Amino acid sequence: MQNYLQQLDPGRDYFIEVDPDSDLSTVVRPRTSPLLTRFETVQGARWLWTTFSADQVDTNFHNPKVLFEYLDILLAYLGHGSKLIRLDAIAYLWKQIGTQCIHLPQTHTVVKLLRVVVDQVAPGTLLITETNVPHQENVSYFGEGDEAHVVYQFPLPPLVLHTLYHGHAGHLTAWARDLAAPPPGCTFLNFLASHDGIGLRPMEGLVPDEQVQALVEGMRGFGGLVSMRSRADGSQAPYELNISWFSAMQGTRQGRDQWSLERHLCAHAIMLASRESRPFTF
Repeated sequence: MQNYLQQLDPGRDYFIEVDPDSDLSTVVRPRTSPLLTRFETVQGARWLWTTFSADQVDTNFHNPKVLFEYLDILLAYLGHGSKLIRLDAIAYLWKQIGTQCIHLPQTHTVVKLLRVVVDQVAPGTLLITETNVPHQENVSYFGEGDEAHVVYQFPLPPLVLHTLYHGHAGHLTAWARDLAAPPPGCTFLNFLASHDGIGLRPMEGLVPDEQVQALVEGMRGFGGLVSMRSRADGSQAPYELNISWFSAMQGTRQGRDQWSLERHLCAHAIMLASRESRPFTF
């Protein structure tokens, strides 16, 4: 980044400069922070693409040099014996103004390339995609069995939480019943919570909005916070519940009770018993 600010190589063309007057209304947002951030360079002010925050500047994969930098990083990890490679928020990798800038074909092409490298250089290493999005979008990162070896099972945490909070398993059961098996050689990574908290976008189309909102308010009542995202119309929607799983197990829609430990164990039993389980906990 310092090289970019000084307009030096390598780095001066590693980021995405955008005219702040550009129409970016179609871009899917996982945050409410500004999509563009102003930086002062030796050649004057520049506006750079910052999907998640001003301290996480997106890199420009339109530039082949950026792709080769990331391939070098991947090879370094493989050379040191890494067996699990996590592609964080990979859905937002490619930007093309006028599109939603999420799940673009070029993104899937990059994932396929990384899969080829991993399979050739370090067979047995698993490529994991992390995409906090609705279910059908999430499983698209299996490709035809030629992208991720492992996809995070993102609907599982909020659906299990919804079940234990509201006291009925209808939505969880319906989703689990219709869950298609991943391609041969691939699997889901079942989990309940992570450093990001509990994602809510995977509940879209699975749970009525009013029940999602009730869950949000319930977790606030248990001391949790809520990360918001911006919709295309300018409104905001809950994106993640920022609460530890154990804290989320404090009670139900009836309030706190004495069954938090039992509820916590029950949730993990569901996770371990879920289809195509490759359980991880954080």
